[in-house]
Amino acid sequence: MKDAEFDPQPGPEAGLSPIALEITGMTCAGCAGRVERALSAAPGVASATVNLALERAEVRPDPDRPAPASALAASVRDAGFGVRERTALLDVSGMTCAGCAGRVERALIAAPGVLSAEVNLALEQARVAYLPGATDAAALAGAATAAGYPATPAREGAAPAAPDRDEAARERTELALAALLTAPFVVQMIAMQVDPALRMPGWLEPLLAAPVLFWFGRRFFRGAWNALRARTANMDTLVALGATASFLFSLVMLLGHSGAGSGAGAPHLYFEAAAVIVTLVLAGKALEARAKRAASAALRELMALAPATARVMRGGQEVDVPIAEVAVGDMVVLRPGERAPVDGVVARGESEFDESLVTGEPMPVPRLKGDRVIAGAVNGTGAVRIRAERIGADTTLARIAAMVAGAQTGKAPVQRLVDRIAAVFVPAVLVFAALTLAGWLAAGQGLDAAFAAAVSVLVIACPCALGLATPTALVAGTGAAAKAGVLIKDIEALERAAHVDLVAFDKTGTLTRGKPEVAEVAVFEGDEAGLDERGLIALAAAAQAGSEHPLGRAMVEAAGEAPRAEATGFRAVVGEGVEATVSGATVRIGRRGFAAPDAGADLLARAETLQAAGRTVVWVAREGRPLGLIALTDAIRDDAAEAVAALKSRGIATLMMTGDAAPAAEAVAARLGIDEVRAGMTPEGKAQAVAELTASGRRVAMVGDGINDAPALAAAELGVAMGGGADVAMETAGVALMRPKAMLVAAAFDIARATERKIRQNLFWAFAWNAVCLPVAAAGLLNPAVAGAAMALSSVSVVSNALLLTRWTPEETR
Repeated sequence: MKDAEFDPQPGPEAGLSPIALEITGMTCAGCAGRVERALSAAPGVASATVNLALERAEVRPDPDRPAPASALAASVRDAGFGVRERTALLDVSGMTCAGCAGRVERALIAAPGVLSAEVNLALEQARVAYLPGATDAAALAGAATAAGYPATPAREGAAPAAPDRDEAARERTELALAALLTAPFVVQMIAMQVDPALRMPGWLEPLLAAPVLFWFGRRFFRGAWNALRARTANMDTLVALGATASFLFSLVMLLGHSGAGSGAGAPHLYFEAAAVIVTLVLAGKALEARAKRAASAALRELMALAPATARVMRGGQEVDVPIAEVAVGDMVVLRPGERAPVDGVVARGESEFDESLVTGEPMPVPRLKGDRVIAGAVNGTGAVRIRAERIGADTTLARIAAMVAGAQTGKAPVQRLVDRIAAVFVPAVLVFAALTLAGWLAAGQGLDAAFAAAVSVLVIACPCALGLATPTALVAGTGAAAKAGVLIKDIEALERAAHVDLVAFDKTGTLTRGKPEVAEVAVFEGDEAGLDERGLIALAAAAQAGSEHPLGRAMVEAAGEAPRAEATGFRAVVGEGVEATVSGATVRIGRRGFAAPDAGADLLARAETLQAAGRTVVWVAREGRPLGLIALTDAIRDDAAEAVAALKSRGIATLMMTGDAAPAAEAVAARLGIDEVRAGMTPEGKAQAVAELTASGRRVAMVGDGINDAPALAAAELGVAMGGGADVAMETAGVALMRPKAMLVAAAFDIARATERKIRQNLFWAFAWNAVCLPVAAAGLLNPAVAGAAMALSSVSVVSNALLLTRWTPEETR
């Protein structure tokens, strides 16, 4: 099939335009056939054609009931294949409640080629997954704007745009002026409690209330109009309708009263309700915005760490260039007090670096030649040069920011229920207000009392509190965790972390420092080659020269400068050992079953003696003949025992899974107080064990740091990658610790549970507030002005409660 036949651009009739999908995982014609059959059988599909060479599928929707892109992608995934997608991040303005966020979400999902959309009211951002070529960020922003909410594309991993200072100053000024015009009404309300005749002239009230309502409150009319254009209603609708009804009702009553004065015969006016409602809701919005900015401050601080320029060596000269022009391999010059613009390795000089804002490590860390430096770290007193290894979006700082932003713009499962409720909340309130008005009139209580009760119902209803309950807690919690060096990748990981009841630890590099040293060498007697201990270490170092495993590096370091032969054909067998050809002979180093499966009972006894001392023992064999044993020790992390005790105090059981032999593993576990030990495990065995524990009903978190831990990290309900570990472990895990501190494992569960508690607290109070206040307002027990104050207070209380999470710190720093 020709490329031209796969035109992903929507035609004049978007619903009838072919939809192109890029398929992953197809390896043969049979695969293409399965994808084609899956798509053809999907509801809303007229026909489907798959091209294996192009790895693309063209779907022609049924004109009567066209299938959305998300349904097509689901069909492909159900068939066992993948669909390539891209992600766009949008900054969205004008949203005032959960209903607004829901409308933006629906508008984005309805756009051609969109697979999913999640809108975060607290951050005022939307994350959209879409099919490549079907749309782009600009078109998606246009879809949100067309729905009444101006949107612009945002940079992936970027913090929400900081508010314009001039705009913020203008809003503060307008709030102050609105409060000044409203103050006489407040004074009057207090005075009338003493003497009902103490009120200002009737003609003065509309003059004071009109500017507050129609000028300072114009944002509510603008939002209500946008909602009306979209044939829906939102919080602005309630405020604008309630305040306007109060003003117009009072104006009619005032003009219809011949005296228009303030005596005993004057009608009851509600101009003060219109002014007070608008002023208090504006004040609540200002406090709410301030709190939301504070909640997302951690992400802003992270993004602010990246310098805009870098000083690099070009042609022997130091040249300042934009950060986008720095290339891998460039030599970057850092002077004292400057931030590192890239991830790199110290090539010249030595210094101390402050990494606190990136990793949460409170003390500066020394960096010598050959040590790694991360972007955003502040250089101390030394002048250094670092060789750039990761730039731009690949730096640790950028990856951290992207992970935090991704988690914060996600949506908790409970929020989806809230969204469904919010979609009908405002229309339900409008109906409830109409019924309240009709009920009071039917009861013969008079228009004045009926009107007051109906307006109170309108203005006390608070969809904002519902919409902000979850996202503000999520933003505050993940931001606080990031500042402490705990990166939570997504909302699903956060939710899973809150319910873990068993933590499975890898040993080496997780509970231990990951820097083993050779403690003892045993050469088997009678070896025809006559190797001594020094010769055995030299042979092992030759075979391990190409290894990145901590045990292999320890053997190379132990050999020092001793002469050794060159090795060829190096091969690492994950979880077993290494093999190489040294001086024409095959040398194997690792487990007994891998290196020396035919070792006799006397040799096994010697190995067990070394293992009983808590040491890791590896076998060295040449051409299948065992030559000796190398025993290594790896110091336990200082906080490992404390971390295990902290987990137990939280009701979380502990398990250690390691490739070490049982005696060495049990010795370490006994020192740390770990509940259960599983030794001699391969990477696949660890993953299988995690799967079996999960199947038995346990909520398992796996903590590891190496490549061999990746399968178990992926199999666990929650993977936790220890700081300083392999990149693949960091990518696989749902939680990444930026420092190699075992106590951060407990901290991750603490912040997850604290965030979940805040979400539940916020949702309880948001629902309870409306459940209690709406009937009270309908019963006529609230003045409309007081109802307006209550509405403003509800949103502020929910956001302020979530903001308490920003004070969270790990137990180790308290």
